[in-house]
Amino acid sequence: MNQPMVQSVQRHGGTEPDVATGGIEESGTLDEAAVRHGQAVLRTEAGAIDQLARSLGAPFAAAVALMASLEGRVVCTGMGKSGHVARKIAATLSSTGRPAMFVHPGEASHGDLGMITAKDAVLALSNSGETAELRDLILYTRRFAIPLVAMVGRAPSTLASEAEVALVLPELTEACPLGLAPTTSTTAMLALGDALAVALLERAGFTPQHFAVFHPGGKLGSQLMRVEQLMRGAAELPLVPTDCPMSEAIVVMTEKCLGCVGVVDPGGRLLGIITDGDIRRRMGPDLLGRRAGELMTQGPRTIEPDALAVEALTIMNRHAITVLFVQRDTVPVGAVHLHDCLRAGIA
Repeated sequence: MNQPMVQSVQRHGGTEPDVATGGIEESGTLDEAAVRHGQAVLRTEAGAIDQLARSLGAPFAAAVALMASLEGRVVCTGMGKSGHVARKIAATLSSTGRPAMFVHPGEASHGDLGMITAKDAVLALSNSGETAELRDLILYTRRFAIPLVAMVGRAPSTLASEAEVALVLPELTEACPLGLAPTTSTTAMLALGDALAVALLERAGFTPQHFAVFHPGGKLGSQLMRVEQLMRGAAELPLVPTDCPMSEAIVVMTEKCLGCVGVVDPGGRLLGIITDGDIRRRMGPDLLGRRAGELMTQGPRTIEPDALAVEALTIMNRHAITVLFVQRDTVPVGAVHLHDCLRAGIA
């Protein structure tokens, strides 16, 4: 029997598929049928989302208004694939300023209903609208007058008829050739959840600063970090008056470990800066007896504390410097070093 040829490379004593060819390449030929099937699925689902976008109207606006007015959380729920989508919608809502959580409908019937309060609203997902596991949860919302929003693929249905707001998907064709596996329907629900989250985000005036609060970790969090979050405080600032002898200014520079010293006027306003490079370039027998105001470079680069830390890094890179004084109303309140940015993952 002829076996398909697998192009491999030797790594660390073992054989691994060649990553450059995607792993397995059968006799150098492309499986065009597989590509056509994949394209057909994506086109079907893209068409469904476009159809969904054109169908949005008053129910969507009502759902946004209901969720925006909540004192509590949006409790997302669903079974099977709809449950997975509901969990993702809850995560997206929470990360964009609308408190949300996921409750499994099966667990809800065994005590987790107690997690849902009268200040919450329930967003229930079901393609058929007849999911048996949602029954107890629906009855609970009716009993305690908890608002219910349905994201459903069929109306009329039990879920759609019981909900205050029913977001009914247009008639969609599943991308599965058998018409059985949830594909197009779950993609549409996922997109509709994103639409709700973004509409709520816009309504609440959600800003990058708010986003940073909910995303402190990873690359995203570091890119949204503010200068004031990583700057050295006022107690760590190397500052001297203009008439300070350089013999004393060098001591201050050495103690504060920033490689520079700021020169301020009697009112504490930053006038200039002296770096260790400036000192080396002006080294001479009279250096220690000179005054800081004589050697300083006037008008040093500065930044505001509420600026993004990535802006500080951009300024330092552009001007080939390693330190920025942070000031408010011309008064230095901190300093940020290039190494501070690198430690915070801003690069």
